[in-house]
Amino acid sequence: MQSILSRASHWLALFCRLVAGVALISLLAVTIADVSTRYLSKLTEGAIAFRVSGSVELVSYLMLFSLLAAMAANVEKSQVVVEAFSHGLPAPLKTRLHGVYLLGFAALGVVLFFGLLDSAASAARHGEVTQDLRIPMGPVYYLAAFLSILLGIRSAIHALLGMLFGVEEEVAHGE
Repeated sequence: MQSILSRASHWLALFCRLVAGVALISLLAVTIADVSTRYLSKLTEGAIAFRVSGSVELVSYLMLFSLLAAMAANVEKSQVVVEAFSHGLPAPLKTRLHGVYLLGFAALGVVLFFGLLDSAASAARHGEVTQDLRIPMGPVYYLAAFLSILLGIRSAIHALLGMLFGVEEEVAHGE
């Protein structure tokens, strides 16, 4: 069971890293295009007036997707642990406590999922769109909800691996 959970987590992490990478590269491309076209317009004193319309919207939603995907991809190794209370505890107990700690992130992912799912359904029912580009908000919220549940699933997997099997994860110690 431990190897199945580890493999599932590994593949989910790869998928999340791919989503985060694509979102970040897209974010970078939109930003470069926007800055370049603004600068070109300034250099030519408005003779060439290309603009990337809705760049602020695109960047904000791409940032949302990249952050959610990156959180889901790295949830098990991105925790800062300050050992004020667990300093003298044995390593196996610390590992199991870290598993309990990851249950909080699993709960966070589930709460975000249901909140975003409700927002997506509401946006789809009412035809809510973004201000500049008129992109339907339903799919945006559905994708964010999907990435949130991946955060919850990966957190739950690593919580189980830590609590039941004592699998150590990489953590940053606040020393």
